[in-house]
Amino acid sequence: MRLFKMNVVKVFALMLSMAVLTNACKKDEEIGPAPTLTVASNLAGTPGTTVQLKASINAPEGIKSITVLKNGVAFDVVTKNGEKTFEYAKDYQIDNLAANSVVNFTVLVTDMKNQNSTLTTLPVTVTAVPPKTIVEVKGTLEGNITWDATKIYKLVGFVRVGEETTFGSITKTATLTIPAGTVVIGDRATKGALLVQRGSKLIANGTATNPIIFTSERNVGEREAGDWGGIILCGKAPNNLPDNANDRQLEGGYGGFHGGSDAADNSGSLKYVRIEYAGVPINPNQEVNSLTMGSVGNGTTIDYVQASFGLDDSFEWFGGTVNCKHLVAYKGLDDDFDNDNGFSGYVQYGIGIRGTTQADQSGSNGFEVDNDANGSNNTPYTSAIFANMSIIGAKGNAETSISTLFQNGAQLRRNNKLKIYNSFFTGYPFGIYIDSQRGDAKGNAAKGDIVLQNIVLAGVASWGTNNWGTGAATNPKGFPVSDTEQTTAAPAILIGTQTPTDWFKAQSGNKILTDFSKTGISTTLWSTGRPTFTLTTGTAESLIGFNLPSTLPSFFDKTDYVGAFKDSDWTAGWTEFTPQSVVYIK
Repeated sequence: MRLFKMNVVKVFALMLSMAVLTNACKKDEEIGPAPTLTVASNLAGTPGTTVQLKASINAPEGIKSITVLKNGVAFDVVTKNGEKTFEYAKDYQIDNLAANSVVNFTVLVTDMKNQNSTLTTLPVTVTAVPPKTIVEVKGTLEGNITWDATKIYKLVGFVRVGEETTFGSITKTATLTIPAGTVVIGDRATKGALLVQRGSKLIANGTATNPIIFTSERNVGEREAGDWGGIILCGKAPNNLPDNANDRQLEGGYGGFHGGSDAADNSGSLKYVRIEYAGVPINPNQEVNSLTMGSVGNGTTIDYVQASFGLDDSFEWFGGTVNCKHLVAYKGLDDDFDNDNGFSGYVQYGIGIRGTTQADQSGSNGFEVDNDANGSNNTPYTSAIFANMSIIGAKGNAETSISTLFQNGAQLRRNNKLKIYNSFFTGYPFGIYIDSQRGDAKGNAAKGDIVLQNIVLAGVASWGTNNWGTGAATNPKGFPVSDTEQTTAAPAILIGTQTPTDWFKAQSGNKILTDFSKTGISTTLWSTGRPTFTLTTGTAESLIGFNLPSTLPSFFDKTDYVGAFKDSDWTAGWTEFTPQSVVYIK
């Protein structure tokens, strides 16, 4: 307050002295009274609301100017032409300040004779934001529903958008629209989840500065993986499941029916969405993931979605053709990007970051890819195309202890035909494992149906004898490319006439580095808080200079680098890497 008073004195001292000199020179002249004013009182509001500053001015000698300061700093100046009265009004949007803060506006009126009014203060008090109403949502939604961002919505049990009682029997449809800035929490006791049935839509479009947040209902410091169910989208696009009603639902048997023949099916839109602390085990090895997509069609938009601290996979596709961009998998328990049952969509720009101890008993991977559970020849094949992916394992340096359950940057198994371009892998005991224990994945690679191009595998300096964690000769872990079937320690199964390592090296643009330190990625990828994602240029093993093949579908941006980032951070504004400390219910 003392500084504020000094600023006000300095601003007006010169004006007052000039008025005194002018009056002295004209002491014989008849001059009317100095201006007077009355200001509005008791102005208050919550941050972001607008109040109107008002002053009623009376100046017998006519008004020359009105000067308004905000906490001693110029806010508004109005010039007049000698009006004797005037009603001053100016809008002010209250700043984001703590409750009970006061913003002081100071008003000075000067008349045509250079006389000044008394310095008058107009205070605005910042009030507390009232707590948002929590609305419980249960059962089945039907018709067009739009939620309100000024409220918090609580999912109790499986909340179904639309209804399908058995496969092919859609009895209700719905479109749920969630506006930017809405917070949705899941009931912990019932493992609340949001299930969008076939024929219905979820429109959840946040913005970079105002994302939509699905999170735990628990307080700061109490949240943990599996506090609620997650988001499940079910569509009518193709999958390779048997053509009978019993098999046409997502694992766990909770009525997530999916599949059909409409590749362009539309399940809605998710943009600038965060999904935190989700994931529910239904049966052993059958779970609801943070974002589960069952046969979702490419009429659906999935862009700028972050899945954090999930109990199972961060993103899992069961069949479908949906295309996705800008995905963040952060410290989930099982796999970052899981592909099953004939997923054939396109994905560009994704990053998976692991915690040191968060790994699943089934073995945790960056990619886990199956044609189906049996490695069959059922069509369509799991043959999605991924580009510009950064798979960052838990091992950031040799001294960091990590869970022994971590496995592969990518486990391409069970007869899949996946294609990955311009992607970076580090921090896992294995970089790439083409697994033919069930279905002939290595044979698919030999035929060109599995494609790895412009892939950089980087070890961790001093992690074992080869920077990949190798120990004794009998230890099957610790290689950039697996040349054996890991669970049996069998001799190498060749890809054509080559070992998997030689096959990998022979593919266009692929590189194996002893460690990541010269690639230009930041060590903050293994720190707490927001990482630095952009690359340092001019490094010895730069990840820049790898052109994405021009033959890829038009969905893909034509990039010239490996990994999810170059010089622009597309996570800025909407992501959160320390959600445990964020107060959501307020």
